[in-house]
Amino acid sequence: MGFITFLYLLCFRPIIHDYIPELFEDFIELHGDRGYADDKAVLTGLARFNGVPVTVVGHVKGRTTAEKIESNFGMPHPEGYRKALRQMKLAEKFCRPVITLIDTPGAYCGVAAEERGQGEAIAKNLMEMSRLRVPIVAVITGEGASGGALGIAQANRVLMLENATYSVISAKGFASLLWKDPKREKEAIIRQKMTSDDLLALGVVDAVIPEPPEGAHKDPVLAAAAVKAALEAHLAPLLRMTPEQICEQRYKKFRAMGFFDEL
Repeated sequence: MGFITFLYLLCFRPIIHDYIPELFEDFIELHGDRGYADDKAVLTGLARFNGVPVTVVGHVKGRTTAEKIESNFGMPHPEGYRKALRQMKLAEKFCRPVITLIDTPGAYCGVAAEERGQGEAIAKNLMEMSRLRVPIVAVITGEGASGGALGIAQANRVLMLENATYSVISAKGFASLLWKDPKREKEAIIRQKMTSDDLLALGVVDAVIPEPPEGAHKDPVLAAAAVKAALEAHLAPLLRMTPEQICEQRYKKFRAMGFFDEL
């Protein structure tokens, strides 16, 4: 895939509102963090997945200019992560699996977000998700950058669409910080190993979901069908596990990342 094509795919990929009607039945959106506001960059709600009650959490990017502005281009404020955690704790109370759809260039780093505890909100999500006693399956559908993505990706299974990305920072941000040159995005992508093949080989993601031949944006319905099949395959064994086994599996999964043998 050419570099220009790769960037094009990231810009015009299906968004969460394309996936929800194809993946779930009876979706009901739930709003607010009961503390400050309803962050439009994070969507949460109740639904059924093949008849199984689930909780859905995901990033919202928007498609039109007005929608992108309203959702802050998919960059959540701390209240977005608190809204997500509120629904995940509710899912635990009622024994509902959690499915997250990740598509963000990162958490919003503005002054107001920092004043309201952006770092603390993400850190608390990581802590609480690590010990949540219900299955969590995360799907990276587009961009998955920085703690903004990880704040809802501490899952038993992390799945990734073929042409999605997952990294500690966006490619442009990486190039800007390391080389003071945001135009070196292509080199940053290679250095970070942020593509699905690299991340599967490193064990960061558990499976890569194939996309239609020319990318998910060419056939969102077919792409959603592939996501649904992957969710079915990975959620089924988790539903047979006890809460203790679910927590232990998730703990071991993340503890194993970065393991190496000295030669």
